[in-house]
Amino acid sequence: MAKVKPLGDRVLVRPVEEDEQVKGGIIIPDTAKEKPQRGEIVAVGDGKPDDSGNRIPLSVASGDTVLYGKYSGTEVRLDDEDYLIMPEGDILAIVD
Repeated sequence: MAKVKPLGDRVLVRPVEEDEQVKGGIIIPDTAKEKPQRGEIVAVGDGKPDDSGNRIPLSVASGDTVLYGKYSGTEVRLDDEDYLIMPEGDILAIVD
C-alpha cells in the first residue's frame, strides 16, 4: 500500500466485508448487499489542535476494528484496494 498519513483528526479505514451467507444458508448477491459499516483502522492522524494549540490525541489506533455510520467517510482507492478516510467523529464504536 502507498504510504498515507491522514491529517488532523482523520483516520484511514479498510472496510471489512460481512459474510456473504445468512444464517438460513441463503447467499446474498453483490447487488443486494449493503455497504460495510465495520472496518480496520490502517492509519491515524496526529489529532486536532485545541484552542491553545495543543494536539488532542485520537481515541483509536492502527489495528483497531471499528463501527462507523453507513454513509461515513470519503472513498479512496489505493493500490487496487478500497479505503475510507473519515474524521474520528464518524466512528461509532471500537469492536473488541
